[in-house]
Amino acid sequence: MNIRFNIKIIFCLLTAKFVFAEVIDVNNEEMIKLSNVNIPIVDVRRSSEWDQTGVIPNSILLTFFDEEGNYNFDEWYEKLQLEINVTGPIILICRSGYRSKIVANMMDKELNTTIYNAQSGMNSWISEKLITVEPQTN
Repeated sequence: MNIRFNIKIIFCLLTAKFVFAEVIDVNNEEMIKLSNVNIPIVDVRRSSEWDQTGVIPNSILLTFFDEEGNYNFDEWYEKLQLEINVTGPIILICRSGYRSKIVANMMDKELNTTIYNAQSGMNSWISEKLITVEPQTN
């Protein structure tokens, strides 16, 4: 009887991680591989930052925090749903990886998918001299 109970507990613990999203930090090389299989990159920086550094080609530009650090998750998430299929994996990027990690952790509570965080953000992308383009905002 105890063995069956223990097996059920172990099974539940092993499968529980699949019920929630998973946040995985990735480097530039991993990001490129993921985007090559059509996993969308969402840039959560502000428009002034996009203008200053450029953006990764084909990335989705969707500011999360305003200049004072305020945000409206529900409003942002609604806009995100208009841009991509939120049931699939997603890559988040900001300047240094800090803000995108915060957003990833918030999304972790809402989604049942894998969320990749660009761990060193655009700083790393630019320092490795990877391709950027001028932002195309509506």
